[in-house]
Amino acid sequence: MTPNAAISPSPTSAEAGRRPTPCRLGVVSYLNTLPLIAGLEACEGLELDHAVPSELVGRLVDHRADLALCSAFDYLASPVPLAIVPVGMLGCHGATMTVRLYSRVPAARVRRVHADTDSHTSVKLLSVLLRERYGVAVELVPYDARSPDSGDSPESLLLIGDKVIVDAPDHRKYPHQLDLGEAWLESFGLPFVFATWMCRADLDDAARKRVRTAAALLDRQRRHNRSRIPGIVHRHAIGRGWPRFDAELYLDRMLRYDFDGHARAGLAKFFELVAQHGLVDAPRSIEFLPPGP
Repeated sequence: MTPNAAISPSPTSAEAGRRPTPCRLGVVSYLNTLPLIAGLEACEGLELDHAVPSELVGRLVDHRADLALCSAFDYLASPVPLAIVPVGMLGCHGATMTVRLYSRVPAARVRRVHADTDSHTSVKLLSVLLRERYGVAVELVPYDARSPDSGDSPESLLLIGDKVIVDAPDHRKYPHQLDLGEAWLESFGLPFVFATWMCRADLDDAARKRVRTAAALLDRQRRHNRSRIPGIVHRHAIGRGWPRFDAELYLDRMLRYDFDGHARAGLAKFFELVAQHGLVDAPRSIEFLPPGP
């Protein structure tokens, strides 16, 4: 079945009894993930579950998902060992447009940040960057940007995702801004990996087979979607409040989706720094789901 083919008619009871268990796929609904997941809803053998990035690792831990697009940091923080399935990622090689520190004071003077709870990785990345660039260890206050508290605006905010574009803070209130992807490249000269596909490392044979089958679909769909960016923007970005030009620039030029050797080096560097600064209880080596039938 091609990635964008229509779903076949409902099977008979006998056919349903023979149908393999679908791979439960945890995905994110931000615009930036669409080049990875657009079209998957029409693929047989997949069952999609949408959530914000910070919630997806829990679905793997609790066996509610077989494979999920998890925040990179959650590989280290997960209470159960995970394996990376290298068939795509959400990353950058420079500015991201949607992972941004807003501050009333210069970054070197920031001491307290209200941090978006949607992504664990972006919060740790901010901690690493401020420590490395300015020698500053900031206090991080969990902040639900979708339901902000009433009252005065925080002195500094870390926001991620579509809200940075469609509901950005007033730049007059926050004249000092830092794009975390751009700061990472300036500091270390490497791509940054915000999220990648992961599964539990202790899958049984049946689940491992489902994940490998799903991984082949994910790899194929990512490659297919690479040539469909204008169509994805037309169907999805405008209705979300994104200007067309910004959306095409963002998806086609700013973000990276192939988990290549440079991306692996960037992820390894991030994990090294997180451990070096004591931001994780114990370091873990990067393990990949081994190939197999």
